[in-house]
Amino acid sequence: MPDGLLGILKLCLLALLYLFFLRVMWAVWREVRAPEAASLDLTTIASPLPPPKPSRRERRRERRATKEHRRELLVVSGPGAGKAFAIDGELTIGRSPGCTISLDDTFVSQLHARVFIDGDIVCVDDLGSTNGTLVNGNTVVNGSPLHVGDELRVGETTMELR
Repeated sequence: MPDGLLGILKLCLLALLYLFFLRVMWAVWREVRAPEAASLDLTTIASPLPPPKPSRRERRRERRATKEHRRELLVVSGPGAGKAFAIDGELTIGRSPGCTISLDDTFVSQLHARVFIDGDIVCVDDLGSTNGTLVNGNTVVNGSPLHVGDELRVGETTMELR
């Protein structure tokens, strides 16, 4: 094979190699930059609907229950089943030992949820937990009311407001 042809083939191979590296760098650059360009604040696009307001009968029943009984959360199923926790202002729920209700549940975040009394109504907030907080099977919107008999699910633990 003539030397001139080998030189041209070497240059072509070198050019293809550089084109390949440029293409790889371009793909990596697009992958790295994609999250910044595609980040949208979805809360402004579709905000969740507020929870339905309780009927007069439910509010009356709750007021009566408040006057007659101390409100408490009873652990119905999961770790610590059977324990009751009185709601005197605010309770924190999580795996952390500093929480009012410390659960040994791997699906519960360190600081998972907060239960508090707002006026005459018991409310629950999700504190940015990974697996979410559910009231009667519905995802909690911050400040969601809890009524007597409602089930609060945190990880694999279910509690009932009494």
